[in-house]
Amino acid sequence: MEIPSKYEPQRVEGHWYAYWTEHGYFSSKPDKREPYTIVIPPPNVTGVLHMGHMLNNTIQDVLIRRARLLGKNACWVPGMDHASIATEAKVVAKLKDEGINKANLSREEFLKHAWDWTNEYGGVILQQLKKLGCSCDWDRTKFTMDDDMSASVIKVFVDLYNKGLVYRGYRMVNWDPEAKTTLSDEEVIYEERQGNLYYLAYAIEGSDEKVTIATTRPETILGDTAICINPNDERYHHLRGKKAIVPICGRVIPIIEDEYVDVEFGTGCLKVTPAHDENDKNLGDKHNLEVIDIFNEDASLNSFGLHYEGKDRFVVRKEIAKELEEKGHLVKVEQHMNKVGTSERTKAVIEPRLSDQWFLKMQELAKPALEGVLETNDIKLYPSKFDNTYRHWMENIRDWNISRQLWWGQQIPAYYYGDGQDDFVVAETPEEALKLAQEKTSDFGLQASDLTQDPDVLDTWFSSWLWPISVFGGILEPDNEEVDYYYPTNDLVTGPDILFFWVARMIMAGYEYRGKRPFENVYLTGLVRDKQRRKMSKSLGNSPDALKLIEDFGADGVRVGLLLSSAAGNDLLFDEALCQQGSNFANKIWNAFRLVRGWEIADIPQPEAARVGIDWYKAKFDQTLVEIEDHFSKYRISDALMAIYKLVWDDFCSWLLEIVKPDYQKPIDTKTFDAVIQLFEENLKLLHPFMPFLTEEVWQHIAQRTPEEALIVSQWPKPGKVDTALINGFDFAAEVISGIRTIRKEKSIPQKDALELFMMNAEGVDNQMDAIIRKLANLSNLEVTDASLDGALTFRVKSNEYFIPISGAIDVEAEIAKIKEELKYTKGFLKSVQGKLSNERFVNNAPEQVVAIERKKAADAEAKIETLEKSLASLQ
Repeated sequence: MEIPSKYEPQRVEGHWYAYWTEHGYFSSKPDKREPYTIVIPPPNVTGVLHMGHMLNNTIQDVLIRRARLLGKNACWVPGMDHASIATEAKVVAKLKDEGINKANLSREEFLKHAWDWTNEYGGVILQQLKKLGCSCDWDRTKFTMDDDMSASVIKVFVDLYNKGLVYRGYRMVNWDPEAKTTLSDEEVIYEERQGNLYYLAYAIEGSDEKVTIATTRPETILGDTAICINPNDERYHHLRGKKAIVPICGRVIPIIEDEYVDVEFGTGCLKVTPAHDENDKNLGDKHNLEVIDIFNEDASLNSFGLHYEGKDRFVVRKEIAKELEEKGHLVKVEQHMNKVGTSERTKAVIEPRLSDQWFLKMQELAKPALEGVLETNDIKLYPSKFDNTYRHWMENIRDWNISRQLWWGQQIPAYYYGDGQDDFVVAETPEEALKLAQEKTSDFGLQASDLTQDPDVLDTWFSSWLWPISVFGGILEPDNEEVDYYYPTNDLVTGPDILFFWVARMIMAGYEYRGKRPFENVYLTGLVRDKQRRKMSKSLGNSPDALKLIEDFGADGVRVGLLLSSAAGNDLLFDEALCQQGSNFANKIWNAFRLVRGWEIADIPQPEAARVGIDWYKAKFDQTLVEIEDHFSKYRISDALMAIYKLVWDDFCSWLLEIVKPDYQKPIDTKTFDAVIQLFEENLKLLHPFMPFLTEEVWQHIAQRTPEEALIVSQWPKPGKVDTALINGFDFAAEVISGIRTIRKEKSIPQKDALELFMMNAEGVDNQMDAIIRKLANLSNLEVTDASLDGALTFRVKSNEYFIPISGAIDVEAEIAKIKEELKYTKGFLKSVQGKLSNERFVNNAPEQVVAIERKKAADAEAKIETLEKSLASLQ
């Protein structure tokens, strides 16, 4: 097979990916082997490949490919999340472009559009993952809206309701006015934002007195139903029992007392707006206050907004502040840093809103999930620094708001038959619901048409928390062969930003529905940031096109570039130079292979240097393999790659190939060639999980292989006994060789000119390395001496002194002149530095660090002068 002169990733990658899929290497079915299972963190069906996906999925592919080489039944389940909010927003926007308003469609009509959009545009990211080399079992691809996946979600909802863990309640929730749906607490991101604190004067009824209130949201005064003072605040004792008048709307509201009020914040008086603040709602419940909601679902003002009706809340904030000022109600405005809740999906500012919603009680579910991670160590987080973060969230967990005011998703299986608060039943099917409703009401004349299903859908995370179970059918068929074989899975690779959205909830679901952990290890990657440490995002324009990177540097180059700088849990500062480094590494390996295959082979004796070099490399390989296994056991994937990188680049390419390389236009012996090829193959096995395309290409060029002999299904190397004496002996020899090369460089002695080398002290020196030293240093003679050699160049390696006679090797007179010139310059430099240091004014007034630098310059110059004088003496 002809070997191309250059490695061509664009040609290679498509070819081998097709070959792997054609031969079913990614497929998995239960058998007698040990399973190794990963479930992909399902990307949004709306998603496209970005740098976070690249990092996350590369790590998963490394783990799955290594497991395959270890002989395990490797199963990587791919799939997508239906992403209720994001997908519905995309479909609504598309319909709007077509002149269609969602409000004018029936649910069924809208869902048809949603499925059409999903089928046409969704799933792009899964195709893109193939470009990266991801070896998922594509036959197992799941979508959280698949019929069986949706049925699993509905079954779990009904089960949790019947256990008393799911309930319906009228509570203050997080409202996303852009998506027009409620969100869970975990989907709200709090940001520090610069705002204003407005001081407003409220008139006291029946007097000329006014009381000043501080608020960050003046538009909400239109929903005020009380003013609250602290009963211990003597400043306001005289206001007890009185009433105040809300500016602009003129509503008369009571002045109430409660110790909740912070006497130190603002003026010590609090306006109470029960419909728009959770704490105000608690005060309202306690003091039986009226609740006035001033917002529409899009956060524009409703009829309670008076002349501001229909205007956006932020527009009203500016306009009402101006009106308050004009009417003499605005006392002053101060700048104020405020924590503002924003939607994790749409980035809209969240509004607290009172609403009937479905909730899941979390405390009971959280207990085994907390114990499994922090007490029994049943599940391990990598890095462990996230244990405390996990503990804090789980110990302070709140009930989960699981309903969403959307149409795209699993519709909540609650069916209403009357107007009362409890006039509903929960069932998996409409038929079961009708039967339950008839039994509950004792009205067996009740018809299916008398029931109305709850229009809301379940939170997307309520489907993905079942992912490791439901992808194997473990909810609908708890004892099926697949879930019994593949569950629990082994490793989960994800980002710390969804530790609570997804990871913690999967752990809860695993213990609740399987009585087992869903996975053994959680590898939490860092976030991919740019060189300025900013998180990569489309809005900042700092996220490179992932597919363009693959096109420019090859998938293997990008994989290596990402992994070399992505220690677990630490953010990756991405730079395209990293991908160039990965591409350079691929080219280095390709050129090394071309070098080896270009040698002529002959049946001649094996040189001693080659024999020793091969033995050394085997020992070095075994030593590195032990190191790599340790890194993998601790999920230090980046460190594992770096160990392999150094082994291949430095030890194999830079040392071993130089040791065994035949002389110019001479053949290599068969024994050495076969050993080098075998070691090359072992290197490729280590590299394959990281660089699958390049390694398979080289592997298939080495020999004609059957499909059963492909690299992807070969065997991971097993470490032998590490010969540390051989490794240490070579390390010493390498220092000797480097010493000789330094002298050649400094004295401009060509490599083709053979030199003699004498060792002053041979104690502790491994003589078996002499052949390697002779070859790589080009020595005509290597022997021990018991005395210093006059006129020789010297260097030291540890306690050993080495001499290189220079007769004939260099122009002695020219060398003497060169040393004298350098000596003269150095002495002049020393004199100038000493002049500075003898100047008391300089020493006393200059910064201590500057003086220290000058003293070091003097010491370095003195040492150099001593060395130059010794060299000069040996030449004269």
